[in-house]
Amino acid sequence: MASAPPPILPVSTAGGGSAPSSAPPISVPALRLFLSRLSDSARRSLAHRRPWYELFDRSAFARPDSLSDATSRLRKNLAYFRVNYLALLATALALSLLSHPFSLLLLVALLAAWAFLYLFRPSDASPLILFRRSFSDREILAGLVLVTFLVVFLTSVGSLIVSALVVGAAVVCVHGALRVPEDLFLDDQDPGVPASGFLSFLGGAATSSGPAVRI
Repeated sequence: MASAPPPILPVSTAGGGSAPSSAPPISVPALRLFLSRLSDSARRSLAHRRPWYELFDRSAFARPDSLSDATSRLRKNLAYFRVNYLALLATALALSLLSHPFSLLLLVALLAAWAFLYLFRPSDASPLILFRRSFSDREILAGLVLVTFLVVFLTSVGSLIVSALVVGAAVVCVHGALRVPEDLFLDDQDPGVPASGFLSFLGGAATSSGPAVRI
């Protein structure tokens, strides 16, 4: 009498035969490189700021004699206090956005959309599929530009940013015209500071992070 064949054991493929995972929606190394360059650029720029007591020295304020005198003062003070003035503009913009939480939320959502869908999206990522339709990189870029236009010009975000920058620029111009620059060491400026200032990290991040960052 023939013996019965051995029972067939079930084979589990949960651990080994799984399909390859899809590409991540955002390039993490590129994002880390961008944030690192942003932090380094901010640190270097703030290291070259002038002492705040020089900016607000009450004894150094005087009314200019003429428009040309005010323009000359403003030009010298802009060259000397450029980092402090940028900090004042950033503070005015931050306070304006914090006082309008809805506009701040819209702006953060817009920046997140640009970061996740275009700027730091890997070049080999699978196409974006929405409503059963695949979107190419050009269509994603066109959609982001359109959404940015709608958010900036059809909501309060654009007017809020413009008004904050105008107020900050007015404060800077008034201060630069009234601050007498004769006591400032204008010839002692560091030639190693790049002319582009705080935004110089953008160019470096674009060239060093490869094709994953398309700025």
